Amino acid sequence: MKKNKTVLYILAVIVGLVVINMISSQIYGRYDLTKDKRYTLSDASKRLIKEIDVPLIIDVFLEGDFPSEFRLLQTEVRQIIEEFQWQTNKIKVNYIDPLEDEAKRQLYIEELTKSGLEPYINTDNSSGKVTQELIFPWAFASYNGQTVKIPLLKRSITQGLQEQINNSVQGLEYAFADGFSKLIKGKTKQIAILKGNGQLDDIYIADFLKTIQPYYKIAPFTLDSVSTNPEGTLNDLNKYDLIVAAKPSKAFTENEKLVLDQYTMNGGKSLWLTESVIMDQDSLRNSGNSSISVLRDLNLNDFFFKYGVRVNPSLVKDLLSAPIMLAIGEGSQAQLQPIQWQYSPLATANQNHPITKNLELVKYDFASPIDTLKNSIKKTILLQSSPQSKLEGVPTVISLADVTEKLDRDSFNSGPQPLAVLLEGEFTSVYDKRVLPFKINDFKSVSPETKMVVISDGDVIKNDIRKNRPLELGVDYRGFEYGNKEFLLNTINYLLDDTGLINIRTKEISIAYLDSDKIRDGKGKWQLINIALPLVLLGCFGLAFNYFRKKKYT
Repeated sequence: MKKNKTVLYILAVIVGLVVINMISSQIYGRYDLTKDKRYTLSDASKRLIKEIDVPLIIDVFLEGDFPSEFRLLQTEVRQIIEEFQWQTNKIKVNYIDPLEDEAKRQLYIEELTKSGLEPYINTDNSSGKVTQELIFPWAFASYNGQTVKIPLLKRSITQGLQEQINNSVQGLEYAFADGFSKLIKGKTKQIAILKGNGQLDDIYIADFLKTIQPYYKIAPFTLDSVSTNPEGTLNDLNKYDLIVAAKPSKAFTENEKLVLDQYTMNGGKSLWLTESVIMDQDSLRNSGNSSISVLRDLNLNDFFFKYGVRVNPSLVKDLLSAPIMLAIGEGSQAQLQPIQWQYSPLATANQNHPITKNLELVKYDFASPIDTLKNSIKKTILLQSSPQSKLEGVPTVISLADVTEKLDRDSFNSGPQPLAVLLEGEFTSVYDKRVLPFKINDFKSVSPETKMVVISDGDVIKNDIRKNRPLELGVDYRGFEYGNKEFLLNTINYLLDDTGLINIRTKEISIAYLDSDKIRDGKGKWQLINIALPLVLLGCFGLAFNYFRKKKYT
């Protein structure tokens, strides 16, 4: 009887295991138990992935024997790709070490660099000698015959490697989702680059246009026809989803303003890079190395005032500023040296908004402060100067020789000054209850929900030129890359995003790192504990065992 019970018990266990295995094979799930939900994809990403209808191939080049920080990034990249693959079986991935084959190593480096994948040069001196190695924190995504590059490392000129890795991990989902969106959705939105009011020539915004070109359809749009056919111009402008005004220098007529106002009233989005003071660095390149800042009247004061902002006719000087290259010395002994130039404030970002989350400093040149006014429009300050700022009125004589004078730091006490503001809501027309400059058949006094961004310096979008060729936007003579390009791209994406994809950038992930200094200082102690202590304990156990064994049997 007892034997039969044992057999039945064993059979029940076997049957139970089989049933559990069958159930578990049918029901499978992934559970994110992390506090910050770092492995949970957003709804916007899930909706995007559902649109994949043919295989999407990912080639990841972050492979090899890396320092601990990059091993962490490598692990997180694999994890986020697995989360995407869990949503669909159409995502395939290849992990490639481009430096593994010594014979083809240099060839691969050259090919990847030509493709725009700049390697990260990691310098290590932890062992007492300095070593350098190349790391390619990049990926390619290919879909329907198209390929985009995906940056896996968010580089910074002001942060250490650990903080860069942390920000990169936070941005991985958006980096991949953004790349996938370019491949899957294609170009569905249209952007008009306004012309005709002294805006920057295309060569000065070439890198900006190159940056947004993979996302959107872009076309120039002139307001010249407003004088002869204003309503037809408005109808044509309404075909675009967004307008960009890049540093206009000629005043807008009332007819042009009404067209732009009614474009907003019809739900159009806009990005304004406008200035209220005439002054730039080129104005100082003369025999006297000086110029006078004067008021710039674009006839837009009532335009922006009605919407809830005012670009003040003054200049922001900031102790947190970019350097300017000046010749120091006399005659043949003069040498170009970088000198801090307080008229080039480095704007800090609002870390609580998806446009500016984890954004590098944005370089301005002769920026003006923006006032926000009370009305029903929601206003968000995206960029501002540092607390050590100072306001300077116009007209003022500005000279390059000012850099040689002793700086009165105590006078930089005006506090942070808004330099870029986002406006969201239902806008009221500038011409509400006013006589219209021309007759319009379908005048609207209130807009639907729409958005606008006002930036108080046109040079934020302006790239430098060398030998009649545009340089990369936001990169200075030292190779330092400011956040101008990323800020403008994020702004455009936010203004035109109706899927919520840009909001992924607000994702917060906290990563704890080991203290490298403590590791180095306590290395010997912990090696001793991990190697010697187990042997000591094992020896003590052996002695105790033999002692009690002898005591028991003798």
